Amino acid sequence: MSHAQTNPIVELADVHLAYGPTEVLKGIDLSVARGQTVSIIGPSGSGKSTILRCINALVAPQTGRISVNGVRVDQMRSEAERIKLRQKIGIVFQQYNLFPHLSVLDNITIAPTRILGVNKADAERHARDLLARVRLSEKASVYPGQLSGGQQQRVAIARALAMRPDLVLFDEVTSALDPETVGEVLAVIRDLVKEGMTSILVTHEMRFAEEISDVVVFTENGRIVDQGPPEAIFQTSTNARIRRFVNGLAGARASLEDGEGI
Repeated sequence: MSHAQTNPIVELADVHLAYGPTEVLKGIDLSVARGQTVSIIGPSGSGKSTILRCINALVAPQTGRISVNGVRVDQMRSEAERIKLRQKIGIVFQQYNLFPHLSVLDNITIAPTRILGVNKADAERHARDLLARVRLSEKASVYPGQLSGGQQQRVAIARALAMRPDLVLFDEVTSALDPETVGEVLAVIRDLVKEGMTSILVTHEMRFAEEISDVVVFTENGRIVDQGPPEAIFQTSTNARIRRFVNGLAGARASLEDGEGI
């Protein structure tokens, strides 16, 4: 993992962020190498999603250094700079945020044509390739309201990929989905990871994080408690809090799958 330290695509150093008296991030250090998959896990309110928003310049820390592709995100002052950054960072949210009045194909092509100036034919050709990758080739002409939640989320992933990003951020992308559709979204992310897409995921899907990640980061109370290879976090961690969290979520998932508490 030394490669992540010497050639990072994303680097956060001593990042602090507060809203008024509430400290959200309390000195975050994180390094992600090109081609790596990093999963951020931890209890709700621990700062996981805020880390992604800092990387994408959706929020600005009070102190600390953030760089993406060598560009200092924390020093950006204009919206034009932030827009340029986001052209190279795809982000997929918990809510799909698709345009309901546009077809699936138009949802995917609108940003490349309007922001990047890609001609419509090329944008549509790429969009159809992406729909095949997310296993929705037959849905190009339908509208978001005609799709299941899992299908809409896969369209949202295709839309993020349409900008040909260097990095994709996934922010709890399965938490709003029916359990039956979670698997189809995870399968798409698994394929992207295998293809080498640099990815940072905030997730409660512990088994999935363990399977696909190069590095797993555990956060709590605005700090990174530990980070390392999946087995170091999920299997051999000596940190009692991490073991309790991982085992608790695994038990809850098993109960749900067994039909308990439904």
